[in-house]
Amino acid sequence: MAPILKVEDINVYYGSIHAVKGVSFEVNEGEIVTLIGANGAGKSTTLNTISGLLHSKTGSITFMDEHLSRFPCHKIVSKGLAMVPEGRRIFLQMTVQENLEMGAFTQGKAGIDADLDHVFSLFPRLEERRRQVAGTLSGGEQQMLAMGRALMSHPKLLMLDEPSMGLAPILVEQIFEIIQELHKAGTTILLVEQNAQAALSVADRGYVLETGRIVTSGTGHELLESPAIKKAYLGG
Repeated sequence: MAPILKVEDINVYYGSIHAVKGVSFEVNEGEIVTLIGANGAGKSTTLNTISGLLHSKTGSITFMDEHLSRFPCHKIVSKGLAMVPEGRRIFLQMTVQENLEMGAFTQGKAGIDADLDHVFSLFPRLEERRRQVAGTLSGGEQQMLAMGRALMSHPKLLMLDEPSMGLAPILVEQIFEIIQELHKAGTTILLVEQNAQAALSVADRGYVLETGRIVTSGTGHELLESPAIKKAYLGG
């Protein structure tokens, strides 16, 4: 498998704070790769740097053999890289359908009905609420909407930032089932998640971030079975 995304030696700062320190990793086509670590480890900063919202002082980020540093955020989306941000960031005053249509802005109007049908097949709850104002949805429904909106852009790589945050356990289970469905359908996924157990259970490979550095990596199964990972992240 060839890498669809290659991150090499990125260093990201917030003012004088060195948030990401020499991080390098890759995602191969068809994989689920997860970045796990404690709050403040640099996981979300890494995703925001890949998507062009933040910039690295060093290194390079290559997606589909193109260097992303040359492109603004909206162009990166049109290249096939979509992110579901932490906290969902949906358009609260718009309806469910309007939010989904906003996700298709890089695609034009042709085929939008088929794309909506696809999203509604994954998230039947959204079809039931397609005319409902998004701000009135439950937290779980808002997370589904954020994921559906990203899928409307036909991503070659879907990045998910803390999709389980703030959700009841039964909804977390549902969201991870959907992640597995998307993976089976051929979507490549980069997943940032504090729920290490859930993330490693679905991931092909994982990287562990601590205070801005990658400290270990392995298959999802290897990391789940690692005594050090169990002790630090799995309560074992």
